[in-house]
Amino acid sequence: MNTTFRNARLVLPDAVIEGELGIAEGQITAVGEASGGAEIDLEGDLLLPGLIDLHTDNMEHHFQPRPGVRWPSTLSAVLAHDWQMLGGGVTTVLDALSLGDYDSGGARTAMLDAAITGLTEARDAGLVKANHYLHFRCELSDPALLGIVERHIDNPALRLLSVMDHTPGQRQWHNTQLYREFRRKKNSQVWTDEEFDAYLADRRADQTTYVVPGRAAIGALGRARNLRIASHDDTSIADVEESYADGIAISEFPTTLVAAQRARELKMQIVMGAPNVVLGRSHSGNASAASLADAGLLDLLTSDYVPASLLHAPFILAGRGMPLHEAIAKVTANAADAIGMADRGRLTPGLRADLLRVRLVGDQPVIRGIWVGGKQLA
Repeated sequence: MNTTFRNARLVLPDAVIEGELGIAEGQITAVGEASGGAEIDLEGDLLLPGLIDLHTDNMEHHFQPRPGVRWPSTLSAVLAHDWQMLGGGVTTVLDALSLGDYDSGGARTAMLDAAITGLTEARDAGLVKANHYLHFRCELSDPALLGIVERHIDNPALRLLSVMDHTPGQRQWHNTQLYREFRRKKNSQVWTDEEFDAYLADRRADQTTYVVPGRAAIGALGRARNLRIASHDDTSIADVEESYADGIAISEFPTTLVAAQRARELKMQIVMGAPNVVLGRSHSGNASAASLADAGLLDLLTSDYVPASLLHAPFILAGRGMPLHEAIAKVTANAADAIGMADRGRLTPGLRADLLRVRLVGDQPVIRGIWVGGKQLA
């Protein structure tokens, strides 16, 4: 079925123009002028490509809604997550799962296996509305990591690997007291000073044993399958240069200005969290995403832990003076390019008709229509 969108403000890769857009058989057929089929009057609303999210932790929240609670229905967790992502305007999502058992005694591994299997089954059965893929966040300091990765590395939905080391005392958690407070709030973990010192010693011993061989193993597994690999929480120039030397071209969540500057010098793609933009700061005291954007050090945004932030953040950047088409590219075209999805992310003839109709209410973008593969879902 052909459809023509009229009276639209089209957010193109290089400009925002008033015009029409045509779609047929799930693809964009015409931009600027179009005719034929059913007509939809957008009443001057913006029409953008569907958002592409390379990193959301949202699915894990549905499997473990509170510390110590494992949701019993895999399918309901997956479908609730799917609708929440779609409701945020995300039509292509890489569900980021943090691989490693940490100190959960095997419970986390069981949850991860269930989440990956459940998402794969729901996706294959056509039960999800958004396009779902996988992003494996590989905790290099965890002894359980490689066993989990090797079970799932050949999942056809896998599109991105990231390597991270959350050992307290460096990178994101260079302040160990912030780490201690984070674990208290997130996991209800309370240590005495003696217990915390012992925990730090154990974690640092694991770092010494597992990080270097784990990094090499993940790199080899990814390269053998032509998977994109990102670094995570690079803090120093040395961190960035280590990632670059490993062939990594995506710097995800650099925590300092100097790390982002070095990533730019090395022509790495710089990714930050959209909640950082919406809040005006990092919740953990790291670099400000908006400040990096002002300095030309931001290529992509991800929703991280708030699905709705991925649509809101580009409009905040536009309000700070960035051209709207450039801001929207950080959640559409640039994201597609980063993972080699050439069939989406732009309002261009021949690409997927993943579309968002958006109206500004005050300074807040509000979704008024969602199309995935040309099919209206909202």
